[in-house]
Amino acid sequence: MLKLFKRILQLSGKYKGRIGAASVCSFLESVLSKMPLFFAFIVLAGFYENTLNARRCLYIGLGLLAVVVLQAVVHFLSDRLQSGAGYMMFADQRMALGGHLRKLPMGYFTAGNIGKISSVLSTDMVFIEEVSMSTIANMMSYLFSSLILTVFMFVLDWRLGLVATGIIMLASLIAGRMNQLSLGEAAQRQEQSEHLTDAVLSFTEGIGVIKSYNLIGEKSQELSDNFKKSRDTSITFEKKMTPWTRGLNILYAFGIASIFGLSISLQQNGVLSLPYLLGVLLFVFDLFGPLKALYGEATRLTVMDAALDRIESVLKEEELPATGKKHIPAVSPNAPEVCFNHVTFAYQDKEVLNDICFNLKENSMLALVGPSGGGKSTIANLLARLWDVKSGSVAIRGTDIRDVPLGELMEQISMVFQRVYLFQDTIYNNISMGKPDATEEDVFKAAKKARCYDFIMNLPEGFQTMVGEGGATLSGGEKQRISIARCILKDAPIVILDEATASVDTDNESYIQEAISELVKGKTLLVIAHRLNTIREANQILVISDGRISQSGTHNELIEQAGIYRDFVSIREKTSGWSLS
Repeated sequence: MLKLFKRILQLSGKYKGRIGAASVCSFLESVLSKMPLFFAFIVLAGFYENTLNARRCLYIGLGLLAVVVLQAVVHFLSDRLQSGAGYMMFADQRMALGGHLRKLPMGYFTAGNIGKISSVLSTDMVFIEEVSMSTIANMMSYLFSSLILTVFMFVLDWRLGLVATGIIMLASLIAGRMNQLSLGEAAQRQEQSEHLTDAVLSFTEGIGVIKSYNLIGEKSQELSDNFKKSRDTSITFEKKMTPWTRGLNILYAFGIASIFGLSISLQQNGVLSLPYLLGVLLFVFDLFGPLKALYGEATRLTVMDAALDRIESVLKEEELPATGKKHIPAVSPNAPEVCFNHVTFAYQDKEVLNDICFNLKENSMLALVGPSGGGKSTIANLLARLWDVKSGSVAIRGTDIRDVPLGELMEQISMVFQRVYLFQDTIYNNISMGKPDATEEDVFKAAKKARCYDFIMNLPEGFQTMVGEGGATLSGGEKQRISIARCILKDAPIVILDEATASVDTDNESYIQEAISELVKGKTLLVIAHRLNTIREANQILVISDGRISQSGTHNELIEQAGIYRDFVSIREKTSGWSLS
């Protein structure tokens, strides 16, 4: 428990003082909670010695009233300090986690870690701030109470104190072994919570596909199996803890019986007076109560320990280095706008790109074409530094993007993808995200250029209309135009375009093409192409196949060469995800 308390203090940062003050309040509450027993002992002794009178009874009553009031005050302060610190600590931890996730390479989010992140945020952090912080306060109170009552035993008779100390030490040894077992089980329990979160997310996100292919039964069974496994894991956890808890209860009962028997023996031998025997009767049944409660809640601490391990494991994930101090020049006449210099990249151990070299001039258009999985999107992601290259370099206007602060790099780039994500917010806020300090007039102007102003104004609340998470309440074409408006407002000099019209209907395609035309005016454009009519006017076309540049040139040059490009153009149909219509 002390080790865990130390971990919490290390995590608490600026709230360490609040937790320390809460511990002091817990100690005072423990002392005050035992004062009624002390007053009861004084009253019994007074009866026995015939020393009670009205004045003394009044003092005892006033003292008892003062104790109750003070106990209520310190209890309030302890709860306020401890629980309040927990909520504030983990508000900061969530912000820190958000900042950390923002700096991780995109590969982390495609390695099955979404469930872990969701579980850490929705389960582990919530458990600690709502349950365990108050548990720590209670356990500190239990620990101090047990210590105080043991001291009372020594005051009554040193032999009684030794027996009480022996029982407490033996209970500590048993509880230590129980906690070691509990730590392993708690880790499995939290890990299963992660698997369950993963299964729920997978089921809800894929519900459309699941229904269309009549996989409800199969996928529901997978989800049900995870619910059952979570149930079984929790039950197994409790079953393994029960024998240890039962053993501790037997030890406490033996300790009470031993102290009670010893005190009677001492009284009969004239060592212990009758008032002191009555004092033992008052204290003995409460002696191991705090200890019992302490170890009874210890399993919560092991879950808390496992939760802290999981939180720390996410926070320890290596971030993309962000120590760059250089600045991208506004203009560099002697350097291309974008330069890939012998770039090699791998996901884990799988090589995706090999020796990619090309230059992209200012205000020109470069199109990437080729079979699906060839590495086109990876090139775009490396330019935006969603990952770092394995070898070689990516430069903007002669400056390696790894030497530039991430915030400054992203000011240079706008990205439009096939799969658009809008936040659960107003349309206005989704657009103004491109430039948070933009005026209302700027937002409206960007919407008009993106050909989405008219349909927005026809919505019930216009620009203040709330969109569902991911833009669920809008059509694909409407979401796409809003995302383009966001990029137009941002007005970055480099635009990465993952063919925005590849998966929209014909009616929306013309609007989107007009919006894109507004977006790319005076920009340097990198296009991941799926349709031939998008790339005919490209200044340069790169055919990416198996992670390499297999062909390079303009449309007219490549159509004259035997190879992948001419084959695709000649058959005029979708091949490996590339649509030439």
